[in-house]
Amino acid sequence: MLGAHEQRSEVTRLLAQIRDEYEAAQRGLTGLSYGSSQHAFISARMENVSHLHTQLHDLVGDVAIALVAEQLNGCSDTAKQSASHAMKRKRNDDE
Repeated sequence: MLGAHEQRSEVTRLLAQIRDEYEAAQRGLTGLSYGSSQHAFISARMENVSHLHTQLHDLVGDVAIALVAEQLNGCSDTAKQSASHAMKRKRNDDE
């Protein structure tokens, strides 16, 4: 079991990774790639967000989604919607 300091550090690390994945997906929307390669890149980023959210949820419980939302408040609506759909699909697949 993680101590309080280690858990805070892990939460911080996971949130930073989630933010980085969102930003990469956003750059993928406007990048030079088109078609299936662009879709695959963005999908991979959103799947990574889903896995990171699951890890965060394991640490902090249901407050995880609020932490993610707060972290990504400045992201575009398109990226938020894509990630939200990916997390819902992942959660449905896990059930």
